[in-house]
Amino acid sequence: MDQLTVKRRVVIPVRAGDVMAEFISFNGDESGKEHIAIAFEGTSESKHATPLVRLHSECLTGDVFGSGRCDCGEQLDEAIDRINEEGGYILYLRQEGRGIGLYAKLEAYALQDQGYDTYEANEMLHLPDDGRDFSIAARMLQALEVDKVRLLTNNPDKAEQLTHNGIEVSELVPTAVHVNQHNRQYLEAKARRKQHTLKFD
Repeated sequence: MDQLTVKRRVVIPVRAGDVMAEFISFNGDESGKEHIAIAFEGTSESKHATPLVRLHSECLTGDVFGSGRCDCGEQLDEAIDRINEEGGYILYLRQEGRGIGLYAKLEAYALQDQGYDTYEANEMLHLPDDGRDFSIAARMLQALEVDKVRLLTNNPDKAEQLTHNGIEVSELVPTAVHVNQHNRQYLEAKARRKQHTLKFD
C-alpha cells in the first residue's frame, strides 16, 4: 500500500465553539472513504508525552442521532472530552456498522429485534461479524509522524492491528461503559464474542 500524506489541515470550533480541533484530510487512500483525523492540542498542563488516540468507526445512528442501541455516540463524546484535555487524535473512520454499511446495519437491527445478537445477525446476512480494517488508521498516524500512541479503547483488536502495522501501543486506556436498557445485550455480546474489556454493574 502507498503511504498517505496530509492533504489539508483546517481548524474547526466544535461543541458550539467550546473546543478547537484541527480536521486533517489525506492523499493516497485508494478506498475513497474520506477518513479524517481530528487533532487536539490538549488543555491540561500535565499533558502526556504520548498522544491519546481513539479509532472511532462512523456510526450515523449513534454519533448523529443519539441511538440507544449502541454506545458509539457516548464513546465519541467521551473521546472528545478526554483527548481535548490530554492531547492527541480521534481518527474518524468511515466504517459504518463495523464495516458492513448503513443499510446492512439496519437489516441486522431487524434480526436483533427477533432475539439474535449483533454477531449472529451479521452471520445470518452472510456478512463478516467485524469487517473493519484498522491498517488505514496506522497509515494515517504514520502520515502524521506518530509512531507511538496510548489507545483509548476496550477493543483489543484495534491494538493488535495497529501493532501489526507498525504503530507502538504503549498503553490501553479503557473507555467508560455506556450501558442502557437498549444496548446491554449488544455490549454483552461484544464482551463475550470479541473480548472487549467491559465491566457491567
